[in-house]
Amino acid sequence: MAKKILELCLSPDLGGLELYMMRAARYLSEHGECLSVINERGKLLGYYEGTQLRYETLRRRNVLFSWIGARELARIIDNEGIDVIHLHWTKDLPLAVMAKFLSRKRPRVVQSRHMTMTRFKDDFYHRFLYRNVDLMLAVTQQVKEQIERFVPVAIRPHVEVLYIGAEQPQLISAQERTSRRDALGLGESFTVGIVGRIEPQKGQHLVLEAVRKLSEQGCDAKALVIGAAMDEAYLQKLRTDYPDVGVFTGFTREAQTMMQLCDVIVLATENETFGLVLIEAMMCGVCVAASDSGGPLEIIDDGINGLLFKTFDSDDLSCKLRILHDDAALRQRYAAAGREKALKMFESGKQFDQLKSRLNQ
Repeated sequence: MAKKILELCLSPDLGGLELYMMRAARYLSEHGECLSVINERGKLLGYYEGTQLRYETLRRRNVLFSWIGARELARIIDNEGIDVIHLHWTKDLPLAVMAKFLSRKRPRVVQSRHMTMTRFKDDFYHRFLYRNVDLMLAVTQQVKEQIERFVPVAIRPHVEVLYIGAEQPQLISAQERTSRRDALGLGESFTVGIVGRIEPQKGQHLVLEAVRKLSEQGCDAKALVIGAAMDEAYLQKLRTDYPDVGVFTGFTREAQTMMQLCDVIVLATENETFGLVLIEAMMCGVCVAASDSGGPLEIIDDGINGLLFKTFDSDDLSCKLRILHDDAALRQRYAAAGREKALKMFESGKQFDQLKSRLNQ
């Protein structure tokens, strides 16, 4: 019999982690019983309202009052007969463990670990937490190795790798692509896209600087910056420093459609844990380039289905972009190989089938 799953994410933000949680909840709801618990003031709420997804909201409380939230979560667990808590945001781990002890149901706790782990978890507090986690699903092999390095074997839950999947996009027509590009002022320019929250860690400045170098070399090139600003001062500086090459879309729910307007999608984060943006772009049949660290190393086979550049090095990125600018046939080969790999290894239905299997163990 399928287990009753509670998808937990009280993160107030909206990014790859939060949207993955919602997509997992949608899939699990279609294949069994699933309830989501989300932040009553979080940005995820707007994605749940008006849908068929079952959800409840909680307030994200500080550590001093976290027992109140745990008691509320335990009530939901018992009322709904929840068998498994599946959490995504690391800050929700104490809440999930406390709720497990306060509930009569005592559900299994499964954590999808989306973030890197950089220090030992051998103090009393972490020993208590990890002893009460039943399974950890690392989003990359690198994250799995970090968990095994930093969590003592005596308290370490069973750890498996489960990549994040991406849904197959609705591909737009050549006519729509041209129309949308013209509306944004891209015209025939070689367009380099970067998708994600606009903040220094995401490296929008690196992409804009690399594209400006292409422009200075005589290339007709522009950068399409897709996403909402987390740092308004940083966004304003980008607009001021790169007025001739930067096109800014702001927040959009059409990220994969906007990707299809680009010749290349770049992930420029200094140390991205996974890199879902790359998978989504590859699904769209768009060529990709990324920093040579973290998750992209498990996604891009350099020189086969995309290119890697030296992390936070705009000169090297500019050189790689020049290669792609000058050789459209090469760009198309990388795009085709990337789409093939994405469909084979990272298609969301396949990944969610594996997730369902693990949660129902």
